[in-house]
Amino acid sequence: MKVLVPVKRVIDFNVAVRVKTDGSGVELANVKMSINPFDEIAVEEALRLKEKGTVTEVVAVSIGPAQASETLRTAMAMGADRGILIRHDGELEPLAVAKILKSVVEEEKPGLVIMGKQAIDDDCNQTGQMLAALLNWPQGTFASKLEIGDGHIQVTREVDGGLQTIDLDMPAIITTDLRLNEPRYASLPNIMKARKKPIAEKTAPECGVDVSPRLKILGVSEPSKRRTGTRVANAGELVTKLREAGVF
Repeated sequence: MKVLVPVKRVIDFNVAVRVKTDGSGVELANVKMSINPFDEIAVEEALRLKEKGTVTEVVAVSIGPAQASETLRTAMAMGADRGILIRHDGELEPLAVAKILKSVVEEEKPGLVIMGKQAIDDDCNQTGQMLAALLNWPQGTFASKLEIGDGHIQVTREVDGGLQTIDLDMPAIITTDLRLNEPRYASLPNIMKARKKPIAEKTAPECGVDVSPRLKILGVSEPSKRRTGTRVANAGELVTKLREAGVF
């Protein structure tokens, strides 16, 4: 069985995000970029399934500029067999991403798509659900445990009330939560091997997808700075200050 794992190039989670002076977005120039952490978990889960003998091939796919090939190399250094880069410069909305991935899925015909539940740059949490709808495939979102059987997959997912276990027919779409696994570090030999693994390139128009934006960003601003705390002498003074602050 083949597993397709979409991976996104995002600002590294350790980097402090800065807003552009014109408020049109966040600053990406000269900023360290890396693989989206949730997608890294998806790659790790696909590799574990391969190590169990359930999966025969892990294919990583990324949509973005030429530099997104670095993200694919990261996935392949972890153990993915090959990569697919859909070249596109500029922003992409979740629906456009889902349509491009639908085209890739129809060409690659994987038995399973495992992807991060959301990207840490826009936090949309939409692409997996949209892809499942476009393909008319069952979906298991926020997965914290996977068990593959004969033609079906059992997904334990995190919900507000605790854990929910569902059984899906395959092929299916899975989106990963933080507690699914802990991604491995790529070893130096595997990093060197990843340089020789193939990356196929296409463009969004070649996938037959119109990526014209449907949404317009009106403005981006930094969150208000947190006020410094103050010490109070007793509970009465605390209640007074809370009332002055409008808490109650």
